[in-house]
This record gives sequence, C-alpha cells and structure tokens, in this order.
Amino acid sequence: MSTLLIILTVLTSFLSNLEQKTLHTAFTVTVSEEVASPMNYPGEIIMQGDKFRLEAMDIEAAYDGKTMYMYSGQTDELTLSNPTEQELLEVNPFRYARALVGVCNVTERPANDGKQTIITLTPKDQSIGINRFVLKVRNDDLMPLSVEVKEGKKSTTLKLKEPKFIPTNPEYIFVLKPSKNTYVNDMRL
Repeated sequence: MSTLLIILTVLTSFLSNLEQKTLHTAFTVTVSEEVASPMNYPGEIIMQGDKFRLEAMDIEAAYDGKTMYMYSGQTDELTLSNPTEQELLEVNPFRYARALVGVCNVTERPANDGKQTIITLTPKDQSIGINRFVLKVRNDDLMPLSVEVKEGKKSTTLKLKEPKFIPTNPEYIFVLKPSKNTYVNDMRL
C-alpha cells in the first residue's frame, strides 16, 4: 500500500507542478509504426495547466482556457473554436495523463541513471484505445522529459529539449497578426 501512495504522490506532484508553473520547451514528436519510417515533427511550447501556446511545422496554436486559436501559414487561415474535452486531450499529453489516472494501473520505476522516474499508465480496459502511456520525469524538479503513447502498432513519442520552468505567466492567445487577407474560420458557438 505504501508503494501505491508513493507512486500516486509522484504522479500527483508532477501534475500539480504543471498546474502551478509555466513550462517552456522545444520538442520533437516522433510518430512511428512497426513497418514504416518514423516521422519527426519539431516545435516549441509554453504551457501552464491546460493553457498553452504552440508552434510546430507551419502551425501556430494557442488555448487560453476557453478559445482555441489555430493559424496555418500554408493556407493563411485562422480557425477559432471552443474545443471539446476530447480535442484538448489529443493536443495536451499531460492533460491526457491526468485523465488516464482513474482508468489505468499506475507503476513507477527509477530510470537506469537514478535521476529520473518512469511512470507507466496501463489501461485496465484496453478498449480506451491505447496499450500504455509512459512518462519520464526528472526527479530533482519533477520536470517532464518525455512521453510515449503506444497504440497497437503505432507509437508516438514526445521528447522535450531543455525544458525549464519560467517565472513569467504569458498570455495564451494567438501571437501572430493575420493579414487582412487571412481567412478567418470562426467555429465558436
């Protein structure tokens, strides 16, 4: 029983840390299947709790807690929406981890270097769509280092590059100023 309390304390402390502090990091998302070459997508994110500002490929996105802003430079289109819970879970892996806690078996183990903890969430019911969710956290400051989601033959890995907590609390709004020719697709209710 005490081991379970420690595991939940590490995971709970980690998630609480992300609610209170502002994380800033570059990242690479790698998507691979057993037979295909992996695809890598670099980006940068600033986030606190559910709010974030993200740049990846030719997309800039922001979520201020109510409105999702997505701009594509390729199509010169700005989309505004009130995202569903499912859409937010797909965009934010840490929100997804929080949602999985109640429906997963949670285990933790120290990484080989002893400086990191590996938290594995394995669904009690495989019908939720994933095989496992693995989160690697630095022990000293509960800094997230990587996330891996295994779904059947597909694996998605998020590796954070030099993550840090920053003292400022930026606005989580759309940063780029669209031109007067930008198509605005307002899907808010």
